[in-house]
Amino acid sequence: MADPVVAQASPYMTDVEEGKTYTWCACGRSANQPFCDGSHAGTGIEPVSYTATESKRVRFCGCKASKKGALCDGAHNNL
Repeated sequence: MADPVVAQASPYMTDVEEGKTYTWCACGRSANQPFCDGSHAGTGIEPVSYTATESKRVRFCGCKASKKGALCDGAHNNL
């Protein structure tokens, strides 16, 4: 399995809509950050689905090191 690539050393502030599912790029290779475009093929890293429970702005992880999956946990502060 390949290691994830740091796409951005800070979170992606993104507006989400309640009930909508988003496919977060976990490998860091997508050209459509923070969302998956299929670039993970062959890496052994799979994207993560995130379903918004309410319409709001969330912080999707950009460094791909968050222990909270798709959402930022501040791991970028330790890069």
